[in-house]
Amino acid sequence: MTAVAEPLLDVLPAVRLSGIAKRYGNATVALDDVTLEVGRGEFLCIVGASGCGKSTLLNLIAGLDQPTAGQVEVTGGRATLLFQEAALFPWLTASLNIELALRLRGVARQERRERAEELLERVHLAGMGDRRPHELSGGMRQRVALARALAQEPEILLMDEPFGALDAMTRDLLHDELERIWAASGLTVVFVTHNVREAARLGDRIVLLTSRPGRVAQTFDVDITRPRRIESPEVASLAANVTAALRAEVRRHGS
Repeated sequence: MTAVAEPLLDVLPAVRLSGIAKRYGNATVALDDVTLEVGRGEFLCIVGASGCGKSTLLNLIAGLDQPTAGQVEVTGGRATLLFQEAALFPWLTASLNIELALRLRGVARQERRERAEELLERVHLAGMGDRRPHELSGGMRQRVALARALAQEPEILLMDEPFGALDAMTRDLLHDELERIWAASGLTVVFVTHNVREAARLGDRIVLLTSRPGRVAQTFDVDITRPRRIESPEVASLAANVTAALRAEVRRHGS
């Protein structure tokens, strides 16, 4: 019997995955029979052991890969993928990295400059547009990458462990920034992380994938009032429950 992650009842699905399977070559099965819906405006977090197919799932939603079986429906608008590495062009300033995304959309030069300034202000980097990536901290570079993603005007933001390489304090500040932007914009966010407490801090729902092949093992509704703190007892309690389920999955796979 297929485990199904139920969508929130008060939103229409932005993404629907139906019986998704992904196989590489003749041996490796990354995903198997995944059925999942993501509501419009939902902040969905996906957790699971390394190699369970979390990143593969994002690539399928983004259209960067095709499933071996099943159907991917993205009806919630344009999707943009944000990686763990900021992947900024080192020879371009922060502003020009953002302007490049606008240029690819056909935005006129003067409007590009103005829009880049607005986006830098939106991620709290006003006045930093003339800095090159090597002049910025890791957290600042990731803010520029987020601004560049927002320049594409996505309705769906796919995030693949975007804060995994950052220190705890910087990550906590970026949680606040991301939550603020999400709440103000109405974005649908699909956020992959190996950090269970981060998922409890950010998500409306947490989907736990099994170890390879990845299937939906369990879902957790996050009924914790926003704004949240990562160190709060409520977040810690939920994270402990998810971690226990994750450990059970890892033990099952190992046996």
